[in-house]
Amino acid sequence: MDGAAEISEGTGFTCESGSTRIQERLQRRHQTRIEDAERRKEAKESQSVAEEKGEYFFGTFNTERASIEELLCGCSGADRAVLTQKLEEATAKTLQLQKFLNDSMLFLTQYDLRQAQAALQKLQTSIAELREEGLPKKKFAFRARTKAADKASAAPVSDTPSPAEPGSIKVDGAAASEQCGFSNVNNARLTKTAEEIHKQDVLLTHLTNCKVRLFGSPSTLHLKHIDSCEILCGPVSSSVFVDQCRNSTLAFPCQQLRTHNTVDTQVYVHVTSRAIIEDCHGVSFAPFSWSYPTLEEDFTVSGLDQDRNNWSQVDDFNWLAAGTPSPNWTVVPEADRKTNWDP
Repeated sequence: MDGAAEISEGTGFTCESGSTRIQERLQRRHQTRIEDAERRKEAKESQSVAEEKGEYFFGTFNTERASIEELLCGCSGADRAVLTQKLEEATAKTLQLQKFLNDSMLFLTQYDLRQAQAALQKLQTSIAELREEGLPKKKFAFRARTKAADKASAAPVSDTPSPAEPGSIKVDGAAASEQCGFSNVNNARLTKTAEEIHKQDVLLTHLTNCKVRLFGSPSTLHLKHIDSCEILCGPVSSSVFVDQCRNSTLAFPCQQLRTHNTVDTQVYVHVTSRAIIEDCHGVSFAPFSWSYPTLEEDFTVSGLDQDRNNWSQVDDFNWLAAGTPSPNWTVVPEADRKTNWDP
């Protein structure tokens, strides 16, 4: 009897322990189901919020874009005063639209972001082209050359241009603020002052073996067909567009950077959004390091945030492999970065 009692008591203890374990498993399973349901609910709510934000963004973005396009359409056949006013208004609206896009980047998909950026680039290009075509301006003029000048122009380029220096290029006074750029120049020193580029769209195109210094704060900067050049620019209040650039060194602060069809080029940049490259190879990035006396003032004029620099955050639209770095761009090693920009 005593032995049977012992067995019974032991069996009862075992059953009680098994029942407890089963209850614990059931409770854990129930808790897991509750947590999964909560996660699904949060994900659904988050997706809903993102969709609502996306709908609001595109509704507002497209309305503002249509307003700018209407302004640009009104430029056709307008006289100089009206054209100037409409272009200034369109530029201001485009800057606001760029800021709205930058503030919305966190919840936009890569595809939606790319579409919006492409639309903005189209607007900015249209404004630059209308200003270049619609406002009468004088063309670049080379100074009279002598045999001594021919010798001087063959010498290596220098950072310190002088009005009397042969081979330097100037824009005639009255048209300087409207010209806003250099085109079809080889082996030269090119400089623009803060007054010349203030809030202007600057276009540099078809330059070879040139040193360019742009002091001040332009609205946008367009670089096209650049070969073996060193181009330094003060804070650009909105976007920099680079296309067909090779074997060059570029430096500028900006809000947005888009680089296309560019090879073997170093970019020293302060950018408040994420830089974008497409169809590029051998491009390397480093933090902006050029300095000149009025740089701080020009940063203030540009409205750029000096504490926000995403110089190493680059999106390659030709490289979609998640988790694997793009082979098309690199970071310039710290020991190899240029800090002295004077000869």
